[in-house]
Amino acid sequence: MQEDYILHIERAVLSTIFFEPSRYEDIASSITPKDFYHIPHKLIFETMGDLKSSQMPIDDEFVCKKLQGKESFDEEELLEIVSTNPIVELDAYVKEIKDRSIKRDLNRLALKIKESTIDTSHSSEDILDILQQELYHISLKNDQNEFKHSKEVVLSTLDHIAEMKKLGNTILLGRDTGFYDLNKMTTGFGKGDLVIIAARPAMGKTAFVLNIIQKNIDNGDGVVVFSLEMPSEQLMLRMLSAKTSVSLQNLRVGNLNNEEWSRVLDAAEEMKDRTLIIDDGGNLNIHELRSKLRKLKTKHPEIGMAVIDYLQLMGGTSGKDRHLEISEISRGLKLLARELDMPIVALSQLNRGLESRNDKRPMLSDLRESGAIEQDADIILFVYREAVYKQKEEKEKEEAARREGKEYRRGFEQKSEEDSEIIIGKQRNGPIGTVHLVFQKHCTRFVDGKKRFEEENTRGVEVTFETKIDAPKI
Repeated sequence: MQEDYILHIERAVLSTIFFEPSRYEDIASSITPKDFYHIPHKLIFETMGDLKSSQMPIDDEFVCKKLQGKESFDEEELLEIVSTNPIVELDAYVKEIKDRSIKRDLNRLALKIKESTIDTSHSSEDILDILQQELYHISLKNDQNEFKHSKEVVLSTLDHIAEMKKLGNTILLGRDTGFYDLNKMTTGFGKGDLVIIAARPAMGKTAFVLNIIQKNIDNGDGVVVFSLEMPSEQLMLRMLSAKTSVSLQNLRVGNLNNEEWSRVLDAAEEMKDRTLIIDDGGNLNIHELRSKLRKLKTKHPEIGMAVIDYLQLMGGTSGKDRHLEISEISRGLKLLARELDMPIVALSQLNRGLESRNDKRPMLSDLRESGAIEQDADIILFVYREAVYKQKEEKEKEEAARREGKEYRRGFEQKSEEDSEIIIGKQRNGPIGTVHLVFQKHCTRFVDGKKRFEEENTRGVEVTFETKIDAPKI
């Protein structure tokens, strides 16, 4: 009886498409061939999609012609569909097909749970991760096939090229970094990308990623941050300082005049309506991250980027050698970015060995446990501020002179704004090179170098600006 019921519903939906082909796209946006219970119905609905893609009429004659000779095709089944009365109110029928499909998937998952618990070759954490992943896909009814035929790939690629053509000569295809020249070189952070932002301490990597987060939530996109080092209130203080240009130090101690206080209140009012979710729980391993992020993505589909601050603070799950654990974390982040179809940005520390070099600009080999990170990352950015090292050298010279009882004249003066470099050490789909930014220390904010050029030029001061681009490594 139940089987007859669902067969009748599926026939009615397919009959409606034959009667009114223009309704195919609305129906196809809600259900896929896999959602049909009856195999011949799956085949007919899939063929309707092929006809639509080929800009051919969706009618019974063309469907019959395309399916003639196929083993699963039953011409009598097609006649049954054509003879079924079409329906006007489709929503309830389509919803029922979807609902039954999800229940079948859940039933299969229930059987898998039973089988998995009997199997002693996998740990409980591994089983939970696999089951959570499958449950996440059921909740989204993700119809990504494990294998894709060349026809499907070619058509989707042509659709992508057509969409890009419509956009014209745009530089931004992925998530906005907030910096013009960085967008120009990377076209933004793409869906499925693992982006590593690395630097030595005090270079401003957290400030840099917070600036990126601010740009995205201002654009209306959701961002989730896993802060393993800094409480959420400290992150928000930094973001408010960068957004309002109020000194971070004054903001921390509440030393604000009326005008600054008003700016902070306005910014806070704006920020509270943004989709910014912060997890500052501290201890986190790759299994917990996957579970949390899948749940968040299901609850908040508007989330378009995840940030981890920082990678080396993530815990291992197996007590392995730390290099192997980092490899597991790095690979896990990349797979999760692809699964959730969004960029994951992970901050990373660098080895202190680079400080023994004359040129302290970071290289890929300076990444801690660099092998796995370098292999899995799609984009690796290094934050570098030469002034940090000059200030350190100046302090050491001054202390040495004081110990020797000598007078010391400062050769380096601190400035409120410092030149900084974002070095693109790796980019899987684009060039490597250097983008020049300016770091505004009082509010921990990076700004485009061109902005400084324009501001200085209006005052008649000659400033040169250069963006260096190297050829991509093969």
